[in-house]
Amino acid sequence: MMLDLKTLLQVPYVESSTGFDISPDGRKVAFSWNKTGQWEIYELSLTGRQTPRKISAGPGGKFGPQYSPEGARLAYLVDFNGSEAYHLFLQDFIAGTVLDLTPGIQFSLQTNIAWSPDGNAIVFLADRDRNFDAFVMDLATPLPEDQAAETRFPIRRILGINRPAWSVKWSPDGAWLAVVFEGPGQDYLTCLVRPDGSESRPVAVQGTPIDARNPAWSPGGKRLAFASDFPGWHTIGILELEKGEIAWLKGSQAERYAPAWSPDGKNLVYVAADGAETWLELRREANPPLRLQQMEPGMHYTPAFTPDGDSLVFIFDNPGHPDDLWEFSFRERSLRQLTQSLPAALRKTNFILPDEVIYPGLDGQMVPALLFRPADVGPKSPAVIVIHGGPTWHFSYTWYPFMAHMVSRGWTVLAPNYRGSTGYGREWQTLNRYDLGGGDADDCAAGAQYLVREGLADPQRIAVTGRSHGGYLTMSCLTRHPDLWAGGSAIVPFLNLFNCHEELREDLKHWDIENMGPPDENYELWRERSPYFFLDRVLAPVQIICGENDPRCPASDSIAARDKLLELGRPADFKMYAGEGHSFLKIENVLDSEMRRVAFLARVLA
Repeated sequence: MMLDLKTLLQVPYVESSTGFDISPDGRKVAFSWNKTGQWEIYELSLTGRQTPRKISAGPGGKFGPQYSPEGARLAYLVDFNGSEAYHLFLQDFIAGTVLDLTPGIQFSLQTNIAWSPDGNAIVFLADRDRNFDAFVMDLATPLPEDQAAETRFPIRRILGINRPAWSVKWSPDGAWLAVVFEGPGQDYLTCLVRPDGSESRPVAVQGTPIDARNPAWSPGGKRLAFASDFPGWHTIGILELEKGEIAWLKGSQAERYAPAWSPDGKNLVYVAADGAETWLELRREANPPLRLQQMEPGMHYTPAFTPDGDSLVFIFDNPGHPDDLWEFSFRERSLRQLTQSLPAALRKTNFILPDEVIYPGLDGQMVPALLFRPADVGPKSPAVIVIHGGPTWHFSYTWYPFMAHMVSRGWTVLAPNYRGSTGYGREWQTLNRYDLGGGDADDCAAGAQYLVREGLADPQRIAVTGRSHGGYLTMSCLTRHPDLWAGGSAIVPFLNLFNCHEELREDLKHWDIENMGPPDENYELWRERSPYFFLDRVLAPVQIICGENDPRCPASDSIAARDKLLELGRPADFKMYAGEGHSFLKIENVLDSEMRRVAFLARVLA
């Protein structure tokens, strides 16, 4: 039975990338949810079974809620037009007020913020000085009205290292901040800085900064847990601040990340991953790691202990369940679903789980992938290669309505975790450095050949699609391997590396240079890997969908490609959404864009 795409796209889900927060008294959890089609902040009681209640209002998408230490206030970020120029908002539950703390800022904020332990300040990350640096806002001293046009309270810069900052955590004793910056290549660097900016030092081994991300302070603030691929695979390190020594968790080869401490500091929970599947693991003092109660295959996100230490709260999803909040009780050894995003009418639907497969790339490298097989798959089946974005991300057992719909139509779907993907160790993740649009695009093209060899697809009816970096690789596939495709749909892509780089924010330019070198020094490489300059090679129909305010893949790239294709006499289906950015905020535009995409694919695969 074909699953209705519009119905699937309207299924809400809890936002997993910016996380949730548990109130200091352990009675409530705040999270971002698009239950009504707009991203709002909701609260849910952890002590009863009440229905989640919406606590935010007004325009824009709301993300990243953080309770103040006393629990009477909640800070969160608001994106008004998809441009990711977030504003910092403060909701006071006692006073009943909601205040934009940054009403007139001309710079952008990241979605990761942290309160000081005394509740008198908030640290945030902003590109006021080009790169994202760490700033502290003093909430104890309001600015006079004639000085409060930009921010309501004074701010001061405490750390910048000429690299973009991504996240920040304040130690419980108030002594340190852990600020994560984008590092060399695809690494991240965690720097410890005093709140007054007087002292800073990186997480390092023998004096050399190492890859370190997902910092988590122990309850006393004397230890810092973090994730790092320094040992070759992502694992958990624990830094003793006084000694400067790092202890590494031992265990089977797997990716481990997102650590969180128990309130007594004796246990550490984190996410462990093997390919496309994850689980929660508990590290107990002087005991081997314990794998917690197994759920269906799927993805776990940002586990956190409740303040009493009796439970874990986390987000979980898989191809049959959208992202929802769950609770694991240590006392009862039981799981409880806290939010229910999947409508009752869909709960008995037989969603197809993918198989993990591996196939040879064009150069012999083995490429992992997820394969969705429809019930009657065969050598005459239409097929779609779906390419993920990032590129430092990977397809896993996650909720993806577009994929579920395509499989229900009888289309074979292959989702490659091409070189450059996370989840398979540092070596695989970094194989795409100075090779973007090369080996990674070839890995996706090899996926089409794999489907034909295995009798899973009609060689005349294979399409390719992806969003963001996946949109870029879609266009790279169409220009590098034009004979393979019946059509290609690129969602929020970039196509001309020079133009895209020129229009990006400074922090985003940094990643380009780290992974492709400076454009003036590596001109030939940048040009060769820009599909825009080779659109004359395209043989199949093309669709391009973009957002007017996209800060990551500028719409000008898509417009120029459309014009060039039309000039060349190539079919070009084009749509740009006004008032949208990289991830569409308005549900009507999410629906329209995905319906357009599947309609285009249906035409070229007919």
